[in-house]
Amino acid sequence: MTVIRGATTIAQDDKEEIRKAVGELLEQIESRNGLARSEVMSIVFSSTSDIHSYYPAKAAREAGFESCSLFSAQEPEIDGGLKLCIRAMLFVEKNLTPTHVYLRGAKSLRKDIAQKINIAIDGPAGSGKSTIAKRLAEDLHILYLDTGAMYRACALKALDAGIDVESEEQICDMLRGLSLNIEYENGAQKTVLDGKDVSEEIRRPRVSMAASTVSKYRSVRLKMVEKQREIAQKMSCVLDGRDIGTFVLPEADFKFYLTASPEVRAKRRYDELVAKGYSVDFDALREEIVRRDEQDMNREIAPLKQADDAVLVDTSDLTVEEVLKTVKRKMQERI
Repeated sequence: MTVIRGATTIAQDDKEEIRKAVGELLEQIESRNGLARSEVMSIVFSSTSDIHSYYPAKAAREAGFESCSLFSAQEPEIDGGLKLCIRAMLFVEKNLTPTHVYLRGAKSLRKDIAQKINIAIDGPAGSGKSTIAKRLAEDLHILYLDTGAMYRACALKALDAGIDVESEEQICDMLRGLSLNIEYENGAQKTVLDGKDVSEEIRRPRVSMAASTVSKYRSVRLKMVEKQREIAQKMSCVLDGRDIGTFVLPEADFKFYLTASPEVRAKRRYDELVAKGYSVDFDALREEIVRRDEQDMNREIAPLKQADDAVLVDTSDLTVEEVLKTVKRKMQERI
């Protein structure tokens, strides 16, 4: 069984207003969750204390929900609470990932899911930003855009072509023939370079440092940022990187800066690479992370730094679940 929540508001305490609002809300919940009406077992409504003219349950019955049980209750009066609001809980006879629906003035109750939002998560290598960004996007049912993969793809193309990544001129020439697409299958991002899926290949150690190098070039950054902004303009998404909140999406709705000690970050990356079968030296990996931090923080174009309005989260001594809980709590405090 699954519980789906929803809410809406009415302009005034009027029978027709309630009928229209309830019908619209239930129709949207059905549509966005791909429900058949027969799958709805029961619906529980609650309405604020300023609604008296009609029961939402009766409106639901008139909207065609005749085969499920319906209940209506009135909420106690709450100072400062949303006025003329109707809430609904649908109990559905199947397991699914629910899409909760908040319409009209009720959107203010859940800004995180009721409107398009962009979330920026920045931080140095190994801070956990990609893991948290993916989990957050999954929990909020929005897109995760792996910006780092785009720079890694540029670096991979240069390495495979024998291009000197330290030569900005050669990299700029390479960009003219770059074919890079971001595709999505089953909620996962695929990085397609010159028609080939390189999602795994770009994660190899040899690509990491080269990606940091090519990302400092203005022409590379502008090309990638243009594509990232285009995607973020169209849909709700979580982006992680080193300059999302300061340069790519300075107007993002929520911003976080994740960090951790070099030792902790090196250990995380070491464990990740060993699990994938790579042979790596921990000390060398730690030195590489420190060098990359230095390079990222001092590059001329959009250096790594915490945005003034970003929430700082030190992940050194936190589990993934603890970091995710902290991020969600901070978002809810802002809503």
